[in-house]
Amino acid sequence: MALFGKKQNYTTIQVKKRDVPDGLWIKCPACGEIIYKEEVSDNLEVCPKCGHHFNLPRDKRIALLSDKDSFEEWAESITSKDILGFTGRQSYIDKLEANQNKSGYSDAVSVGGCKLADREIGLGVMDFSFLGASMGSVVGERITYLIERCTSERRPVILVCASGGARMYEGLFSLMQMAKTSAALARHADAGLAYIPILTHPTMAGVMASFATLGDVIIAEPEALIGFAGPRVIKETIQQDLPEGFQRSEFLQNHGLIDMVVPRNELRERVTLTLSYLCDNSK
Repeated sequence: MALFGKKQNYTTIQVKKRDVPDGLWIKCPACGEIIYKEEVSDNLEVCPKCGHHFNLPRDKRIALLSDKDSFEEWAESITSKDILGFTGRQSYIDKLEANQNKSGYSDAVSVGGCKLADREIGLGVMDFSFLGASMGSVVGERITYLIERCTSERRPVILVCASGGARMYEGLFSLMQMAKTSAALARHADAGLAYIPILTHPTMAGVMASFATLGDVIIAEPEALIGFAGPRVIKETIQQDLPEGFQRSEFLQNHGLIDMVVPRNELRERVTLTLSYLCDNSK
């Protein structure tokens, strides 16, 4: 019938999709922009659209705050043990090994000696991607070693801080590191030597309540979460709404806990200038 007409013949054309490798693009959690990952990497892991600071890998942190090829790692042979025989869905040793294999590092902090603008310094870098940079006995011991060796060699100390808190797998041994690192810093200060902690996102709990906030000048990266208990815990405890920006770097600078908030691309220069002021005026 004319109503229906002839059956039309259609040709199906197959379009071959180009394979796009995974991991080329990332979404900024702050502004929502989809960004070429290499562009973020080249910008010190900072969003080029809004300035959001992503986590900066440990090796890049060290490169940022040391002269080229000058970093010599210390205390790498000190490694964690399962002191308490922790049991759970996954053992402490299994968790350690998984993080070691993934990161290529033996624990959550690397410490060593290096030069920054030709000045001999001690440098420590905590890495949140390794068990949340939780402070166990090895993290505390490495940081204490860094401070004590720098006291002996009369070096200033720069410590990049990040942590979710104490390492629960080590119980009281973890909490003891707060006192140990603080005592080492007191001796370092008594020797007239400078200490600058750099607080990154997040710096919480026992780390924040000890060596992270004992510096001569305390620097933080923008929008870093810094505090002892988290904001949700505090809100539920006091049953009150918290101020806007509570526990963020800018809020804490306005309330006197932090001395300066420094974007990552300015960090090396600002640390160098601050060290020059502290060290050259202490002689």
